[in-house]
Formats: sequence, C-alpha cells, structure tokens
Amino acid sequence: MPCYPVVAEAGRRGKKKTPSHNLTVALAGNPNAGKSALFNVLTGLRSRTGNFPGTTVERKSAELDLGDYRVELIDLPGAYSLQAATPEECIARDVLLGARPGATKPDGVMVIVDADNLERNLFLVSQLREFDLPVIVALNMIDIAGRHGIHVDSEKLSKELKCPVVPIIAKTGYGVEDLKIAMTGWMKSFSDSAPSISIPVVNCSCGSGGGCPYQSRFAWSEQVASRCVQAPMVATSRWTEKIDRILTHRTVGVCAFLGVMLSVFYLIFSLATVPMDMIDGLFAHAGTWVRSVVPAGAIQDLLVEGVIAGVGGILVFLPQICILFFFLALLEDSGYLARAAFVMDRLMRRIGLPGTAFVPLLSAHACAIPAIMATRVIKDERDRLVTILVAPLMTCSARIPVYAMVTAMLFPDSPGKAALVFTGAYGLGIFMALAMAFVFKKTILRGETKPLVLELPGYKVPSLKTAALETFDRAKVFVQQAGTIILLISIGLWVLATYPGSDASPEAAALRDEAAVMTAADSNADTSSLLARASSVDSRHSLEHSIAGRLGKMIEPVVRPLGFDWQMGIGIVTSFAAREVIVSTLAVVYGVGSGDVENVGFYDTLRHATRQDGSPVFTTAASLSLLVFYVLAMQCLPTQAVTRRETGTWKWAILQLVYMTVLAYGASLVTFQGLRLFGLG
Repeated sequence: MPCYPVVAEAGRRGKKKTPSHNLTVALAGNPNAGKSALFNVLTGLRSRTGNFPGTTVERKSAELDLGDYRVELIDLPGAYSLQAATPEECIARDVLLGARPGATKPDGVMVIVDADNLERNLFLVSQLREFDLPVIVALNMIDIAGRHGIHVDSEKLSKELKCPVVPIIAKTGYGVEDLKIAMTGWMKSFSDSAPSISIPVVNCSCGSGGGCPYQSRFAWSEQVASRCVQAPMVATSRWTEKIDRILTHRTVGVCAFLGVMLSVFYLIFSLATVPMDMIDGLFAHAGTWVRSVVPAGAIQDLLVEGVIAGVGGILVFLPQICILFFFLALLEDSGYLARAAFVMDRLMRRIGLPGTAFVPLLSAHACAIPAIMATRVIKDERDRLVTILVAPLMTCSARIPVYAMVTAMLFPDSPGKAALVFTGAYGLGIFMALAMAFVFKKTILRGETKPLVLELPGYKVPSLKTAALETFDRAKVFVQQAGTIILLISIGLWVLATYPGSDASPEAAALRDEAAVMTAADSNADTSSLLARASSVDSRHSLEHSIAGRLGKMIEPVVRPLGFDWQMGIGIVTSFAAREVIVSTLAVVYGVGSGDVENVGFYDTLRHATRQDGSPVFTTAASLSLLVFYVLAMQCLPTQAVTRRETGTWKWAILQLVYMTVLAYGASLVTFQGLRLFGLG
C-alpha cells in the first residue's frame, strides 16, 4: 500500500503550537511492547474503533481527561520502524506527518518501549525524536525486565533521549497515574522548542564509503542501552528455550497447536450454550411480549418476524464471538500465538496462505463473521483478502441444521451412514476452501506468499483485563453491525416474504369450516390439529404469492436441474438472511403444521412430499444435491456485510457471492445429475 505524499519532512522544526485544552496524542510502539494494554488502561471502555479511511487497518481512539487538558489518544498500528515497509508502518508515518486523509497531525507522541528489550525498541524512538513532535516515553514491563536481571535507569534514559521517561507496568496499571501526571507537565511545554538528539553516522565497510542510517541507529541504540541498563543479560531464559523447542517443532508443534485450538473450540461450544439459550429465550419472550401489546397486523409481524427474529438470529452467536476473541487475546498476550503462526506457516504456504490464516479459518467453523474479523492478524493485504474470500466455505454452525435435516431424511435408521455424510460435508468445505485459496493465489491475487518474519516475544502471564477489554471492543463492533446493516437486511427479507399478500386459502377455509362443524357437534372435540393445518396452509399460500414466492417460481427453471422445485427455491431465497432459515421455510411451504423441526412428522412430511406430477421431491439425489449446495453456497448476507466492512469495498463481497454461488451450483448439478445416472434421482 503506497504512502501518501509527505507534507512535512521529519526533522524539520517549524513553529510550535500554543498549549491547548484540546490536544491530540499518538500512541506508538513496537508490536508486543504492551501498547494495547496501555491504551486500554488509560481509556477503559471509552474507545472508538473503526478503520483508517481507505484502508483495512484498524483505528482506535479515545478521549482522556487530564484536568486542564482533554486529550484524544490515537492508537497507531504497531511498527518496528517508520521506513514504511508495511501498511501499518506506512499509516503510522503518515499520521505522524499529518499526511493521512481524515486525520490531523498529532500535537505529541507517547511511545511505549519494552524495558526487557530496550535496545531494539530504541530504534523506533530514534526516528520519532527526529519528527517535529514532542515525545514522552512509557517504559513498560519493568517487572519482567527485573526478573531477568535487567534494571533500566529511567533518569539516565530521560537525559539521553531528552524527553520524559516514566516506568510503568501496563498490565497491572502500576505507574500509570505517574504517567498521567508526567503527561500534564509534558503538555505544558508544547510551546517550547523540543531539544533534538543526534545520531552519530556510522560508515559502511562494504566499500561504498557512505553513511548507513540503519547501522547508525542500531549503533546509537546500543550505546544508549549500555549507558542506561545495569547488569544486562539475555532476556530469553533457559526454560523459554526448552519450551520453544517443543512448541516450534515441525511435528510436535503442529500437534500442540491443534490441541490448543481444539480445546478453545470445545470451550466455545460448551461455554456458549447457556448464554446462547438465554439470548434465544430473551428474544422469544420479546416476541411474545410484542404480540401481547401490539395489535395483530403488519406492524406486529414486522416487529416480531422482521426485527426481533432477524436481529435475534444473529445476536445469538454473540457468546461464541466473545469467547473466541477472549481466548485469542489471551493466547496472543501470552506470546503463544506468534509461535503458532510460525509453526503453521510451513504447512499453509504450500497452498498460498500464511500461517496466520489458520486461526481465522479454524474459527470459521463457529461463524464466518468473527473469522473474517479475525483476519486482521494477517499483515499482507493479498493474503488477508484470500483468507476472507475462502473463510465462508468452512462449515459454520448455521449449516448444521441443514446437514441434520438432510441426513435425518436420508438415513433415519442408520446413524453410521448419517455420521459419514455429516463428516463428508465438513471435509468438502475444507477441501474447497484450500483449493480456492490456491486458485486465487495463482490468478486474481497472484503473488508469492510472503515469508513469515516475526519476533517471538517472551512468555508472560496474559492480562485478563486487557483480554476482556479487547473482547468488549470486538463485541461492540458486532452488535453495532447487527443493529444497522443486519437489521435492514432482516426487514427487507421479511417484506419479500410477506407482500403483496393474498386472499385466504380456500383449503385453509375448508379446514376451519370442518373444525367449526366438529365443535358444533361436540363442544369438547379436539380441533387443534385441524386449526394448526389451516394456519400452516394459510402461511404456505401467503408465501407462495409473496415476492419471495414469485422469485422462487421465477428461479425454478434455473434450480430444476439441481433437483429443486419452486418451494425449495423459496428456501434458497429466504435463507440469504441465514442458512438455517431454509429448515423453517421448508416446514412452512410443505405444510408441517407447527413447523417444529424436532417433530418426527417434519421428516415424514418431507420424505412424502411430491411434485405436481406425483414424483417425490426429496430423493437421494435431490437431498444430497441440496446438501452440497449448502456446503458451498454463500447464503448469508450478514457475512457479505462484514466482508464489505473489512475490505472497504463491495467489490470483494460481490466476488465472494458470485464465485461461491457458481461453485455451489456446479457441484450440486454434478451431484444430482451424476446420481440420477445410477438410478438414485
């Protein structure tokens, strides 16, 4: 990603700003230096999250009240250098220079450095001190440095850097109040000309005779560290090296990572059950309450079936999303996630994906929405786009009701065969995701997957508070998404399935007349089944004459080669809200009374459903064709909305929808027509 033209040169010192009650401070630092932990402890839950304009790089900001000063703290992307070698470094540099559209140049920079790796962190500090900006240094992880026998003299370091230096432990909040006090005094001096530091030039020894900026900065960092650090020693302890021999091993490391992630996903599905049921029950009670207070009619149906059912069907996955991101935050903060990416990189690069893509693809088995959000850990833009495009091919939890429906219809008395088909559906999704990733990397997103170059941070006890704040931030974004785009989609689909409406069904009227006759003859007669059938017939009749029903009949010639009729076509149309909607849709259009999918009558009704010519609808070929279609089809507009949000354009979301639809159609066509040749159609 190219940087914007530089509007001011680093090191050029112009007129200073007068102290103001409203100031902007950028928070900079190396990855794994504790920048997120410091940002969270300073701002709490007041952060605002979005993307930098025109990018997919996350932008966090929050207001910080420091008495006389109200500060907007901007969390810059982590960077080792400001030479703009990565999109994150490019954005950090542009923001500091005031060259990023939609962002004003900050009044000052707070840089967080790792006391345990001071020499490496000082490289970035040396660059920041040459910008036309006041700098304050937060010296973090002094506890870890102390355990390794490292003591940094903050007063000496302050004199060397010619700026304030405050020792802190961001994870626990130690020293943060001192940092706030130091910031107040620091901001009062903004009108003064900031003293500059000099970086001695080191001559290259390769014969060019020119100065080498990198060597000069590294030499300066080494000299400053030698003067300010007492009893320096290698930070990586012997036990860390022993653990890394296991966790980064070619074979054992992969098995360990799979074990960790399987444990995480077991916890996701087991721990999320109770809160998911609570959310589902909450929205069910909300629907019941609305029906009791809002008169029957279009408004009631809109609120219950459009708004409450639509948004509730998405928010029910919120516990899984929260648990996923909480554990990912813990794994990252502990230092393990970097090692997992290193281990998986060897395997994933063979198909054109980086090791960091493994976690998002694995999490897609819960839901594609948090998986796409989790691709932010992938630094290369092409690799990230490929992962986003193929993530929905993984079997998410929304597909499980469809798989259960098809296998129960085909093998009601053979759980072994049903399990085999169920497993095959999962395997097909994984295989096609990897295959399409390979295709994309060889065609429209051509290019070699960049080697994974990363620093393995030291192991540390993760901060529960930081993980909780990170989880809250992700959950807030998801809920905002559900309250806007997803809500509009749900209402739109409800309109399609409801209007323009139709007269009452003659068949339903006859059933109600029969129930009335029975009641007249015997006041104790049980007419509930007749009335339930009448209601189901009315619903099917109304759906048939709705816009969605007409669309179903319109696309019937297209889906007929796949073994589908117009009623299954309606299921395909309505399931764009969520894949599992097809189960309840088929229950309505095939007249299953209450539509309770756990009722045996549901499967019996589908097995005996016939077309107008009397032939069965759900043959073996048609059922497996439907299964294959739902393994590979997009059928999830909320995922499309998240793809658009994460990529910044509808182009990739549309491509995702088109290629998955074509893939699903082609595979379903081959399945149905192939099985018909063997007499199973």
